[in-house]
Amino acid sequence: MATRAQQSSQPARSGEQGRDFEFTSADFARIRDLIHRSAGISLSDHKRDMAYSRLARRLRARGLESFKQYLDLLEAENDPAEWEAFTNALTTNLTAFFREAHHFPILAEFVPRRAQPVSVWCSAASTGEEPYSIAMTLIEALGDSGARQASVLATDIDTQVLAKAEAGMYQFDQVKHLSPERLKRFFLKGTGAHAGMVKVRPEVRAMVRFEQLNLTDRDYQLRSQFDAIFCRNVMIYFDKPTQAQVLGRFEPLMKSGGLLFAGHSENFTYVTQAFKLRGQTVYELTRDTGAARTPARATSHAGSATASGVAA
Repeated sequence: MATRAQQSSQPARSGEQGRDFEFTSADFARIRDLIHRSAGISLSDHKRDMAYSRLARRLRARGLESFKQYLDLLEAENDPAEWEAFTNALTTNLTAFFREAHHFPILAEFVPRRAQPVSVWCSAASTGEEPYSIAMTLIEALGDSGARQASVLATDIDTQVLAKAEAGMYQFDQVKHLSPERLKRFFLKGTGAHAGMVKVRPEVRAMVRFEQLNLTDRDYQLRSQFDAIFCRNVMIYFDKPTQAQVLGRFEPLMKSGGLLFAGHSENFTYVTQAFKLRGQTVYELTRDTGAARTPARATSHAGSATASGVAA
């Protein structure tokens, strides 16, 4: 029979034995509210264990004894670095080179018909596989000389994954599914201490510019327009109002007839009338954004925040 001390230390939910910290329903509710306010992410009930395991590391790093202490500190101090760590911990960064491969032939066919130079925005860059895949596709479609004028903007809310992306180094296992031609053309093979690694070639890396950006910000501070935007497997973490706000911010940032690439489980048909489905998870901007709105006005009046803090 458990002692009173043992009983008081046992979590209320099954499957939570052996945890270092008490994690109550109220704690999880606060986490859900804070990450939604700061990053627009809607955490479902089944993400409770994930939230515990990832944020428990922050408690240990700060020498705290409870989630309540940590969340109180987060809100009271409004420390940009800790807000960034909080957001980074709760974002998911599953990616791969040429993931959802059907999109890249569509991009390759599309860009030669566009006015040059071509620009593409990858709005959830993660560790870099997606924006580098876009850059490689532009090289294949436009040739070396044409691609030198093209550009890829790669953004993500998570600064840790952006640092990895900028380095452009990967385990060979991450690229072994690519064709020998692509491996030779786009990667350098590591030697010595870097054996078993590959690095994106400088000409591919030079096409990509990395920046931190929160898709729930009111103003993206982007002053150019794009021929295509990749926003794949991001909207599934947003509720419908947030999805509509993000798509509304995309509109003035896209050139007429631009393409929006979505994730395999995402459907924007009932979220906006500005984009029409043109293929499997590929949407075309059908609303003219030229004179009515400019990139400088790509804003929304909805409440927002950045990864470094919650809006008042």
